[in-house]
Amino acid sequence: MSYVLTNGTIHTEKGSVNGHIIIEESHIKAVQEGPYSGPLETIDLEGKHILPGFIDIHIHGGYGEDFMDANALGLHHLSRSLLSEGTTSYLATTMTQSTEVIRTALDTLKTYHAQQLPHDAEMLGIHLEGPFISPDKVGAQNPAYVQRPTIQAINDLQDKADGLIKIMTFAPEIEGADEVLRHFKDDIIFSVGHTTADYGQINQAADNGAKHITHLYNASSPFQHRSPGAFGAAWLNDQLSAEVIVDGVHSHPAAVAIAYRMKGRDRFYLITDAMRAKGMSEGTYDLGGQDVIVKNQTARLSDGTLAGSILKMNEGLRLLKEYTGRPLSELWPVTSLNQAKALGIADHKGSIAPGKDADLVILDDDCQVQMTIKKGHQH
Repeated sequence: MSYVLTNGTIHTEKGSVNGHIIIEESHIKAVQEGPYSGPLETIDLEGKHILPGFIDIHIHGGYGEDFMDANALGLHHLSRSLLSEGTTSYLATTMTQSTEVIRTALDTLKTYHAQQLPHDAEMLGIHLEGPFISPDKVGAQNPAYVQRPTIQAINDLQDKADGLIKIMTFAPEIEGADEVLRHFKDDIIFSVGHTTADYGQINQAADNGAKHITHLYNASSPFQHRSPGAFGAAWLNDQLSAEVIVDGVHSHPAAVAIAYRMKGRDRFYLITDAMRAKGMSEGTYDLGGQDVIVKNQTARLSDGTLAGSILKMNEGLRLLKEYTGRPLSELWPVTSLNQAKALGIADHKGSIAPGKDADLVILDDDCQVQMTIKKGHQH
């Protein structure tokens, strides 16, 4: 199976060009400027943008499914559905629940990972969001199951997941956090979130190996001019990259623009933090054993607490363009390349270059998905 995408604007690490991409089987064979002249079938993408497939490193579910359901058929349905928004890879993100429930979910995710279909959106690993968080900043997590971290507890979970835990959200101020950070920092990306840690504590965590901030501006210590908090540390510390839910609900557009200006495009990750109601109608849904009411484009617990999002990756990119005033030619790495570099897979994912996986998304000027390509297969 070989074919050519031609006449579109190709966004690459070397710049954006009008040209063509030769796809051979599941990989990119060539990326060249100008029109294609040859025998292969061509797909004319005049006026369209060709980007690397999106990589969502923080997503709990969508399209009626949740990673905590421990349902293999549901995982397949979710993985296939994510292609509709241009997401070709993701980290399955867990919730704070009982150890037994988390272990069951990890076991199912491990099995699914080994058997997943090559042309569905690809589960790259797991983002463990909780239970090692602050009981005072649980957000929509269930406070009944918050735990303090220990080396043994994390070893047990990583063994159950067969080493698939790539990112772990944690609160650096809680007992045991510093010990596990120092022990696992070379194997797991530690992301500061659901935390009451102050500016100094977060900077200390970064010095000790923490690399990310989980969903910046949400469930963490706020910025004040005499106490800069998590936001101040995230803005100023170049050792920390920041996840941001760009849906216009979790953060004001100006706050998103500030985060982008402070972190720059290389330390900014667009995430969805989506729950099972993404792609579904309004109503009541479950998240981590708690009822979530989805109405007016928001997902909230009964007390009004935001409970994840119903954001799609392409919609987040469109809003990021709007909030920052920056073009796709600049912004595209925040949806793919940054994530691929963080996960150590940039040799074959995250950008458009010869030899890399043919994971691509075709967008119009309004970031509406025209086509998604997963390892050469068109959707």
